[in-house]
Parts: sequence; C-alpha cells; structure tokens
Amino acid sequence: MAKLSNFFKRLQTLFEDDISMNGNENAMYCIKFSSLEHPLVPKEDYKRYTNTYNLMNTVLNYCQRPKLNLIKSPPNILEIIPNLHLHINSIIKNNPYVYSSNGYFRIFIRNLDSKCIKVIRLFKDNKDLICDKTSLARLKLTKHILTFSHMYYELIALSPEGNFNFNYKMTKLDAEEFWKRNFNDKIIVSWEEFQPILKNVHHFEENCEESNCLKKTMDLTSSNYISKFEFDVFTRLFQPWSNLLDNWRVLALKHPAYGSFLTYDQVRLILQNYLSKPGSYVFRLSCTQLGNWAIGYVAPNKNIYQTIPSNKSLIQALVDGNRDGYYCYPNGQSNNPDLEKEFNLMTQGKTVHVSEEEFEMYCSIGSTFEICKICDENDKDIRIEPCGHLICKNCLYSWQRNAVGGKNCPFCRCEIRGTEDIQIKKFQNTSGKNVK
Repeated sequence: MAKLSNFFKRLQTLFEDDISMNGNENAMYCIKFSSLEHPLVPKEDYKRYTNTYNLMNTVLNYCQRPKLNLIKSPPNILEIIPNLHLHINSIIKNNPYVYSSNGYFRIFIRNLDSKCIKVIRLFKDNKDLICDKTSLARLKLTKHILTFSHMYYELIALSPEGNFNFNYKMTKLDAEEFWKRNFNDKIIVSWEEFQPILKNVHHFEENCEESNCLKKTMDLTSSNYISKFEFDVFTRLFQPWSNLLDNWRVLALKHPAYGSFLTYDQVRLILQNYLSKPGSYVFRLSCTQLGNWAIGYVAPNKNIYQTIPSNKSLIQALVDGNRDGYYCYPNGQSNNPDLEKEFNLMTQGKTVHVSEEEFEMYCSIGSTFEICKICDENDKDIRIEPCGHLICKNCLYSWQRNAVGGKNCPFCRCEIRGTEDIQIKKFQNTSGKNVK
C-alpha cells in the first residue's frame, strides 16, 4: 500500500505541466475516472485507473496545443486518446474486476501508463522545439502516436464492444495452429517465452541484432510482449507461413523501400524528393488497416499516390508494380531488388486435397468439390481468411467490387482479413465404385 501510494506521488509531478491556458482554450474533451460511473471498481484499481486517466488527459492536453499544429490525417492522436478512453471505460463497465482477473489488460494498462509518461517527458524536455516538424523530438512524437494507434487497434480487436475475446481467430490457419499448440488460450505471452518457441519452427539468431529487429517489427505496441493480434498482423504481412522469416528478412531488413513506423504524411514528404523520378516508391505498414501494406509511389504524371494492395501479398504487388512501371526505384534508388524467387514460391499455391467423402458427396448432387459454387464454371483457386471458404478469384473480386457486404465472406459473412492462393488436388476414384 505504502509503495503504491509513493508511486502515485512521484507521478504527480508529471501532471504539473506547463501548458498555457491559451493552448487549451479549445480543449473540449476531458478524461477523468469517476467512481460514480464505476461504483463497483475495487479501491486499489480505482487509484490505478485514476492515474491512467490523468496521464491520458495530460497527453491529450499537450497535443491540443495550437502551436503543435498536428495534421489530422491518421494516425490522429486527438482521436486516438479519446477513443482509447471510451473503450477502456466500456471494458471496466462490463467487468469492474477486470484489472485483477485479466492478465492482458494489466499489461496493457501498464504499457499505456509507460507510453504516456514518455510522451509527457518528451514535451517537457523539448518545450517549443517539438513544434518544429523537422526536429528529432517531433519524429519521436510521431512514433509514439503510431504506437498509441497500434495499441488502440489491438485493444478493440481483442475486446470487441468491451468484452474480451479469448477465442480471437488468427487470419492464417498455420499461424492459428502454431499459437494454439504452444500457448493454448492465451492472448499474450512475453517475448522471452515466445522467442525460443518461434525459433523451433522458423530459425533465427536469438539475443542478437536479428532477434532485436524481429522483436521491433512484431511488437507493435512496444510492450516486450507478443499478443495474438500482433502475431496475426505479422504473419499476414510476411506470408506465407512456410517462408515467413525469409520474407521478413527480404522486405523489412534488406529492402531499401521499407519504412518502419512511417505515416501517410511522412511517406509523402519522402517521395517529394523524387518527383522528377517517376516509379520511385516506399512501402510501410498501414496504420488504419493493420495486417496490410501501404505503398506510396510517384506516378508518371509526377503526382504522389498511396495504395493498399488487396487480395495479394506485398511481394506480388511489388513484382506486378515493377512490371507495370510503377514500383521501379525503391526510395529513389536505381537498384530495385529482384523478388521473382520469392514470388514464384508464393504462387505455387497451397494444395487442398479432396477426400473420398467430399468426392462422394459432391458427386451425389451432380457436382464436384473443385468447381466454384457461385459461378459454377471456374475451379476454386483462392481461400478466404480466416473463415476458410473456397471460391474462384473472379467471383471473389466481383463480390468485393460490387456487393454491399463486399468486405465480408459471401458464404458466412465473416470479415475478410486475407486470402490465400490454393491448388485443388482432385480425388482419384480408384475403387471402381460408382457414385450416384
């Protein structure tokens, strides 16, 4: 009790900030933990939440300063912090004892406190210098804002409508099976626990530069833990499972166009240096659609565009874009990495074997397993993830372009988070048995 009380007293200095009244005259949103709103929260948890809410409110106040002139495009900290507050509030309302009963939530709140303290220190140490968009302090602030954004999207994915989903389903089947086999129903594990288990399947050097780089790429919330959501995002970015870390090395460690912790506006600033060199490009993680890539490029008309590839991996998008003359100069450089080897490994497709039972069932209705059940013409050649339904590419693309619910599977209406190319191996009826 005494230690906890002293801890809160030490943090009190962080709230005695030097924000001028003029800088906050337009501040409308106030974050404060209320016992009236949460009457069942235990006393010790009340103190923790009060501290967390005060920290979030202080960060929000700093970021509302007009001199800072933050761009309102994503990730927008002036939206992220209030959204975080509202979602945390709904979690606590649904379960007043969630802090003591939910390990993930404890880790999240501690990490949120830590990130808020770092941002407050950044403002205090740099004063008006942080208002300079080209300063190192401003770059650090942007990285912190991205981390807050990642934390928010992770939290809403793992606790939809404020209720924790311990059955969160990963997009890639191989990744889901790996997680269940090793971590059961956990939704977060420490990096120390995760690292050696991943190494058993995908080799990398532990406790060295490669391991540190892998952790930085995977640990989107910088918590020293890997959540099921973060691993889901990582395996979608560097698919397929069989070449997971090889693709990570090629794209994140070696590729000159890769931008770590970049925003939409930062990519535009980078590419403005190459307006005279159409075909220059940079790619980054999408901050609004985690698990997807965003590619910025200079078009032939010297305009800058950014796009999120759909229904294809980054490797396929880069190969296709290079062939079409759009992605030729990574970060303005002349030497564009050859990704044909990685592309060929991906386009082989995962083999789906038709069982005897499936063969007999479809024969009994005058059809075959491999035929697409929407157009009844083409063979199935793509798997929708994570639900696993099979369809032909033509029908899927048409559905996504034209249907009102095009973001969801046409069969089960599950959210489409990804796709996987497949090849169907037909069942060989060698028994001579006639199926009617």
